[in-house]
Order: sequence, then C-alpha cells, then structure tokens
Amino acid sequence: MKGFVLGVIVTVLVGVGGVFFYFSSGMAPAATSAPPMPFEKTLAGMALHARINREMPKQSPLPVNEANLLAGAAIYQQNCAVCHGLPGTEQTAIAKGEFPTPPHLLRGKGVTDDEPGETYWKVANGIRLTGMPGFSKFLTTDQMWQVSLLMANADKLPASVTAALAPPASGPAKP
Repeated sequence: MKGFVLGVIVTVLVGVGGVFFYFSSGMAPAATSAPPMPFEKTLAGMALHARINREMPKQSPLPVNEANLLAGAAIYQQNCAVCHGLPGTEQTAIAKGEFPTPPHLLRGKGVTDDEPGETYWKVANGIRLTGMPGFSKFLTTDQMWQVSLLMANADKLPASVTAALAPPASGPAKP
C-alpha cells in the first residue's frame, strides 16, 4: 500500500511540474495569432456558462420600448461597435486582431437567443481571457440594461433604432 501511495504522490508532483514547465518555459500559446491550448475553449466556456447561469439577473427592470432601444443603440455605437461591428460593415482591425475574435452581434442571430440577463451579466462583468471588458464601473445599471435589451431584440428593431445603428457616413469633412 505504501508503494501505491508513493506512486500516486510522485505522479501528481511530476504532472504539476510538467504543467509548470510548459507555462514557465514559454511553450504555452500566448499570442492572439496562436492556436488555443488543448481544452482551452471547453474549460473556459464551461466555467463562464456555470457562472452566468448562477449570477445573471432573471428579469430586466426596464421595459423594451423605443426610448430604451434608442439609448441602447447610442451606447452600443460608443462602446461596443469597435469590436462587435455595425450593420452592413466588416469588423475593424481591432476586432480581427483579438483572440478569440469577438462575434459580430448585429449580423445573423447575434445574441438574440440569449436571455437579456445573460447579456447584461457579460456587459457588466466582461469575460476573462477575451477582449470583452466589464462596463460596471463605466456605465450605469440602466445603460447596461438598455444595451442588453438592444442585443436581445436586434432581430426586430424599429426603423428609428436601425437608423441609429447605421455606420457613420464616410466622406470629406464639411468645413
């Protein structure tokens, strides 16, 4: 029995030492252009979804109305579009240089199938090991809900909100 216990201890120590060597020697991918580590997406996704499911608010304190959606569009334009894009545009060089590449939220289904509380949690807290910052220190609770409601309803926005999300017209500056 002593031999078995000693074998288990040595195996654990060698494993921990191997993992330490892998990271401390610079063998682990650290650049955004490098492929993900084995199980990186699985483990990070599992932890993220468990945390969100436990902590996300179940109901929005704000109604889904044109005023809140317009406010959400303004917040999105200022804080989110640089990474997540605008309708009819390609993602910016900033977005293309991130790892993982941020989703284009206003193309396809985006996050319209997510509960607004899930999006609110992501906006408020950010997501570790991605470029997604937490905005709880920079936006009010209402502002975070407004952009979350915008995302949840992005597939059925009123014309006024769609117009507010239009990319700025490019061209020569007016004198």
